[in-house]
Amino acid sequence: MESNKIAGILSIILGLIFIIFPIISTGLVSIMIGLSLVFLGIASLFSGFSAFNVVIGILAIIFGLLFIFNLDALSFLLGIQFYIIGIIIVLLGIAGLLSGDGASKILSIFIIILGIVPFILGALSLTTPLFAAILIGVALIVEGVSLYIAK
Repeated sequence: MESNKIAGILSIILGLIFIIFPIISTGLVSIMIGLSLVFLGIASLFSGFSAFNVVIGILAIIFGLLFIFNLDALSFLLGIQFYIIGIIIVLLGIAGLLSGDGASKILSIFIIILGIVPFILGALSLTTPLFAAILIGVALIVEGVSLYIAK
């Protein structure tokens, strides 16, 4: 079996786990990210005592502990990510309105309207951590199917 098909099957299984057990899977991912950041921070502190390494090390440890002890941090980051994407899409729509002509102005208005969707998804992710887990699960399933189908 090809590596793409194996990765696709694993991604689909992981996506289903995220959807079926959202609290456990989100908590586990948050803890794994937190531990990774804590170890990165410790490694950064011991890799050399430059100001940059100390600042990066301390920040990584702080954010790592945040992810370990505050399981909603993952949904917060997902929500912020949606807000950033929404802002970029709305700005692209506004730029199209300012620089375009007839048909492209209508398309730019449509792009601005589509830019509002990530804001809604971000708000849902920030208020409901289970929504973030379901979004991650759906994304993993879609990616798994595309990997499995790819030649």
